[in-house]
Amino acid sequence: MKKGRILVVDDNKGIRAALELLLPPYFAEVELIPSPSGLLLKLEDFKPDVVLLDMNFTSSVNNGNEGLYWTKEIKQLSPSTEVVLFTAYADIALAVEGMRRGAFDFITKPWDNEKLISTLSSARDKAMKASSKEEVRPDEEQMYWGGSDKMAAIRHTLLKIAPTDASVLITGENGTGKDLLAKEVHEHSLRKGEPFVAVDAGAIPDTLFESELFGHVKGAFTDAHADHVGFFQQAEGGTLFLDEVGNIPLHLQAKLLRVLQNRCITRVGDSKSIPIDIRLICATNTNLEKSIAEGRFREDLYYRINTVHFDLPPLRERKNDILPLAERFISAFNSKYHRSVEGISPEAAARLKENTWGGNIRELRNAVEKAVILADGKLLEAGDFELKDNLPETSSGTLEQAEEKTIRDAMERYGGNLTKVAQALNISRPTLYKKINKYNI
Repeated sequence: MKKGRILVVDDNKGIRAALELLLPPYFAEVELIPSPSGLLLKLEDFKPDVVLLDMNFTSSVNNGNEGLYWTKEIKQLSPSTEVVLFTAYADIALAVEGMRRGAFDFITKPWDNEKLISTLSSARDKAMKASSKEEVRPDEEQMYWGGSDKMAAIRHTLLKIAPTDASVLITGENGTGKDLLAKEVHEHSLRKGEPFVAVDAGAIPDTLFESELFGHVKGAFTDAHADHVGFFQQAEGGTLFLDEVGNIPLHLQAKLLRVLQNRCITRVGDSKSIPIDIRLICATNTNLEKSIAEGRFREDLYYRINTVHFDLPPLRERKNDILPLAERFISAFNSKYHRSVEGISPEAAARLKENTWGGNIRELRNAVEKAVILADGKLLEAGDFELKDNLPETSSGTLEQAEEKTIRDAMERYGGNLTKVAQALNISRPTLYKKINKYNI
């Protein structure tokens, strides 16, 4: 029975040609590439159940170390993918070492067709059984990479660094998908399957900062009626994502830095140090280098959280991704609201691409959600979208536009520091958050 996907990686053109004829009756999809260059991206795009991997690719080098290296890389990136090593008789000892490192089995060249198919089929069945147990996230909860050069570069770097424990800093405007990128790092790391704990660090009141992040013991303060496990311990073994890290007040940054340096926490009201094992990812829409120059962010903390830096481009720099993203959101909201929208009219598509999208992907998502709910036909028309560029100049609209501009100006003036923005506008932080969401700032 034809099922599953297999990827063949072999530099011998004749071997690839033979396997291109042999494998299709047994596998639903077969792809063949001549070298491991681009292998990690191919794993992402093709998602093979089995990789049949040659052990040598560099001319005049026959020690099999390339096969061992790429076996490790494949298993780190996609643990459920099974690797079958393709080797000459002289490499059998190395092939056995490859199995110790996670390979499913090995096949010697020249091969026996029956033995090859039997081994590859067993590897496929094992991989498909394992992958069926993995949690699958809906499309709209996964990163959409699109076709821009900037996103391709980010993706390439992510695949290289995700299996490490390097700290990651993600910057970009609000609504660009910093939280989704953080999840992508986690999903491609060796900590996949362990907790992913997301925290809006800028929203934690100063007085509760240590308690929320590091925990407290019963009786530590008036309302501490029981022990509380902080976010660091909740993320033990997994990933801690600190969003809006640029909004943490300066005096609390020192406490965070000390924990990151010592890799242990002390709960409020306790004297015992507790070791922590987490991978840290931080995100912010503020310019931290400018904040450092202005004395609002610690330089030593910046370097501690910034081993790898991703800067997500705004949607206005990804014009060709607007319509594919909109189609993805249509599919999601069709399912959520039991609608049957089939697409976007040409006029509406043109308006979407022309729109400035100050709120980026989040604003586009909200616009599509409303359009799907309100649409009368099978296609979304331009009038179904409440785009800012298309809103009538009513007095209410003018007031709202003025309020939005005031908030945006304050956000820029204070570098996205929500505490200072709220103080400058004389409103509470919860009210500021509601208005930020309202205007997709």
